[in-house]
Amino acid sequence: MSSPEPLGENDAERPQEPRRKTSQAPRIGVFVCHCGSNIAGTVDMPKVTEAVEKVPGVVVAKENKYTCSDLGQDEIIKAIKENDVDRVVVAACSPRMHEPTFRSCIKEAGLNPYMLQMVNLREQCSWVHSREKEKATEKAADLVKMGIAKAARLEPLEAREVPVEQSSLVIGGGVAGIQAALDLAQMGFKVYLVESEPSIGGRMAQLDKTFPTGDCAICILAPKMVELSRHPNITLLSYSEVEDVTGFIGNYDVKIRRKARYVVEDKCVGCGECADACPVKVDNKFDMGFGKRKAIYVPFPQAVPLKYTIDRENCIYFKTGKCKSCVKACANEAIDHEMEDEIVDVKVGTIICATGFDIYVPMKRGVYKYWEYQNVITGLELERLLNASGPTGGHLIRPSDGETPRRVAFIQCVGSRNKKIGTDYCSRVCCMYSMKNAQIIKEHEPDTEIAVYYNDIRAFGKGFEELYHRVREEYGIEFIRGRPAKLSENPETNSITIRAEETLLNKITEREFDLIVLSTGLKPSEGSLKIGKILSLSLSPDGFFMEAHPKLRPVDTAVEGIYLAGCAQGPKDIPDSVAQAKAAAASAASIMSGKKVKIEPLTALVDEELCIGCELCVDMCPYGAPEMVESEKGTRARIVEALCHGCGTCVAACPQKAIKANQFTDEQIASEIVSALEGEDGATGEERKASKKAEEA
Repeated sequence: MSSPEPLGENDAERPQEPRRKTSQAPRIGVFVCHCGSNIAGTVDMPKVTEAVEKVPGVVVAKENKYTCSDLGQDEIIKAIKENDVDRVVVAACSPRMHEPTFRSCIKEAGLNPYMLQMVNLREQCSWVHSREKEKATEKAADLVKMGIAKAARLEPLEAREVPVEQSSLVIGGGVAGIQAALDLAQMGFKVYLVESEPSIGGRMAQLDKTFPTGDCAICILAPKMVELSRHPNITLLSYSEVEDVTGFIGNYDVKIRRKARYVVEDKCVGCGECADACPVKVDNKFDMGFGKRKAIYVPFPQAVPLKYTIDRENCIYFKTGKCKSCVKACANEAIDHEMEDEIVDVKVGTIICATGFDIYVPMKRGVYKYWEYQNVITGLELERLLNASGPTGGHLIRPSDGETPRRVAFIQCVGSRNKKIGTDYCSRVCCMYSMKNAQIIKEHEPDTEIAVYYNDIRAFGKGFEELYHRVREEYGIEFIRGRPAKLSENPETNSITIRAEETLLNKITEREFDLIVLSTGLKPSEGSLKIGKILSLSLSPDGFFMEAHPKLRPVDTAVEGIYLAGCAQGPKDIPDSVAQAKAAAASAASIMSGKKVKIEPLTALVDEELCIGCELCVDMCPYGAPEMVESEKGTRARIVEALCHGCGTCVAACPQKAIKANQFTDEQIASEIVSALEGEDGATGEERKASKKAEEA
């Protein structure tokens, strides 16, 4: 993200000074948490408390079973007031989990909330030394002493406040993006929804029915799509892409490219006369290549907006300069081959990323022969064949000859739970959509023999286990535990034989089927990587966007004001996608409901006297916080505080040591190191070195 204008005096307000001032000699309170048995089960907490209570500067040291509880926090507040404590050390769990909790606690007691140092005894000590209680206790005491050393050098910081735009950007028009946009719009906020395809709807629009209830997917989705298109608070920007985002929470400037449809939307009424006249037929991407569409098209009959789009790559006019059959057929003169892309600039306070997923495409040379045998298809391709509005009108056929298959096999975990191709994760939906599709096939053709080859059945949701038992008992679907090892085709009948180990029978079997369906997993969408770079979002090892905290902040990102919804964050089904979309909308609304938002003060600062303007910090920062400005001393770096996340990259990179990070200064970090080097006699590492040299002399 590139840098916005720096905050000025009119753009930010500082809160009033806290009533408690820091004294010359630090008065430190240490509060050690048992965390039930999480920490106390490995670390001797009374010994740790005893070891640190006599450290210079410590005026009170207490232990508590659950420090984050109301009782534990009340004890901290009481100790601060009774002992005139001006700095607090909490030795407990990860600051990522409870630092905001304890900041609020000491603020209530009258301290600056940033006069807090958390020491992580849970993840960094007890959980990694569960069998070494004595050593874990010694390490815990050392860690707390290091925290005390740093706390003595903490300085009060103040959060800044910036105004918030009362509008939001939603990226992605699948079911999650649609739900998030509707929720925000119904709360009264302006919403811009950007979708890269000509129509909203996403992957859900391609489905026939939904599991476990068997509801028609488009029947559920289409009313939502229409509602979104007609909502006065929503601006729908379909067939558009986000080009650039600058700014910070509450103040994002977004550049959106509206791709040329070569059809004037205000004039197009979706009558389809242009498509009827078009002589070009190409594979229909929406139907996974089974059906055909024209070079001017709408993706599917219920598309929103119902406006035609010209496929430039296949249009005869763009290839030869001739044809224009669509122009002649259009009574409203909506076709414009000279149309160009348009850049739209919007300003928003929050962003919701709902970029969805793509389907894993099987390897070109693999055991499942997807690229070699016509009668090996994916689960989404089967969805289109079973769909009443699909290329076959809902009739299941074999791609090789158009005949109805009488023996169908599903192969699970294709592209999921596979370390060799880097998809270690479970895609969560594959087991269930296979059962759903098997049930639909049985309803269409009751005599069809269906077998499901699986590793483990994962029916984790509401009604999922019931569906599993129903398809086995009522529909007679056979479940075979074992991964197929080899597929071979009969060249005369195009039938396919599966050779597999049936682990429950402990034997190798070979069975012949007319159609093989690969239950392919979910992977990050193609546009996610681009959007991630534009928004400076981190990715988890599986390639999906990483949330700020997997338990407590599942829809937040490390970039304040940007939220995740649906499969952009990880594989999930429709109900979970909708639930997360509603959570993301609520989080975004909580920011925009106030006129201003606070900016975290743990940022980097540039010493202009030391800076030489080398721009290395600009190149290194992942958030675009440093910028080069002209000053009396020449071109110097300056940190845009609202963009800075305090990661310290620029601090480490600066060759002049001209940048420091608040609460992580060289002096503070050095004090922790010196404390760690101190021996039982209290001598520092330097003192011991000097003593050794004296002895040698």
